[in-house]
Amino acid sequence: MRNGFIIFAIIFALSSPPAMAQLYARGQFARDLTLGIEWLRCSIGQRWSEENQNCLGEIIPLDFDLIDQAIAQANSQLGGEWRLPTEGELSALICSECGIPLIDAKTFPNTWPDSYWTSDINGMSSRHQVSVNFRTGYSYARFLRTQSLAVRLVRAYKRSN
Repeated sequence: MRNGFIIFAIIFALSSPPAMAQLYARGQFARDLTLGIEWLRCSIGQRWSEENQNCLGEIIPLDFDLIDQAIAQANSQLGGEWRLPTEGELSALICSECGIPLIDAKTFPNTWPDSYWTSDINGMSSRHQVSVNFRTGYSYARFLRTQSLAVRLVRAYKRSN
């Protein structure tokens, strides 16, 4: 009986969803206090409106050649070292209690209800990149880097003492 419980515990641990993000939003940034990262609240192509407390404009899906340019521009304009999130970081934003898109719309308004790029590569096929879908809440490892998906950038932040 004990071996059965151990196997169940291992399977449960491996299938558990990532920890939910603990977010603190201010202006165009949202800090994840659990992971120690800072998100851009708007997707690439949108801009933050302080007056409306909203992301305005159209989301621009990017392939990986254009993602490098977008990251360079974010680094130049906003400072820091912006990057694509990992699958775990982006999946932590999934809110299964929220309507579609499955993300906190107050923190991340006007999010595209579809797939967003992550920095993770498919472990079985290095030609494919991992994405997180905010319509289904699932991760997929089937898109080629030449395809265009939505992008939300993240950077590390230092906690003040």
